[in-house]
Amino acid sequence: MEILSTSWRLAAAALAAVWLALAPATGAAAEAGSLEYAIKANYLYKFAAYVEWPASAFTSPASPLKLCVVGEDPFGALLDQAVSGQRVNGRPVAIQRLKSLARDADCHILYLGQSSPQLAAQTVDALRGSRMLTVSDAPGVGAVVSFIVRDRRVRFSIDDDAAAQNGLVISSKLLDLALSVKPRPSR
Repeated sequence: MEILSTSWRLAAAALAAVWLALAPATGAAAEAGSLEYAIKANYLYKFAAYVEWPASAFTSPASPLKLCVVGEDPFGALLDQAVSGQRVNGRPVAIQRLKSLARDADCHILYLGQSSPQLAAQTVDALRGSRMLTVSDAPGVGAVVSFIVRDRRVRFSIDDDAAAQNGLVISSKLLDLALSVKPRPSR
C-alpha cells in the first residue's frame, strides 16, 4: 500500500512541476483562461482535418478553409498563433472575425463564443443546413461541436445529427475522441 501512495505522490508532484513550468507568473485565473483558449484555438483548426465538407463549400481546390469567430473574440492572438502557417488538407487556414453573422457568411468553421445560450441556440438554428461546422462553448444549443471543460481539461461533444443536417461528414476518429456523440439518424 505504501508503494501505491508513494507513486501517487510522485505523479502529483510531477504534474504540479509541469503545470508550474508551463504557467506564467501572473494570476492563476488568467493563466487557466489563457491555457483553456489556447487549447480551444488548436482544437478549432484541427477539427477540420476530420471533417468532410461538400465540394460546393469551397469555390476552388485552392480556396482557404475559413474559420470565423462571431461576436466577442475570447482568443485574441492565440487563434492567430495557432493557425499561423498551418494548412488543413492542403488548404491554408484564414481567420475572420465577425460582429454579426448572416446565413450566407463564407465560413467553414464557425465559433460562437460565450454569448447567451439562447442567442447561440437561435444562431445555430438559423444556420442549420449551411455547410458550416458550428462550435460553441454553450452546451445544449445544437452546435455540431460543443466544448466542455471537465476536470480542468478541455473536451468536446459532437452532435453528428446536426453535422448531417449541415451536409458534413465527421471522421470516426474524431467521433471516438468526443465525450459524447449524438448519432445521425440511421439510413
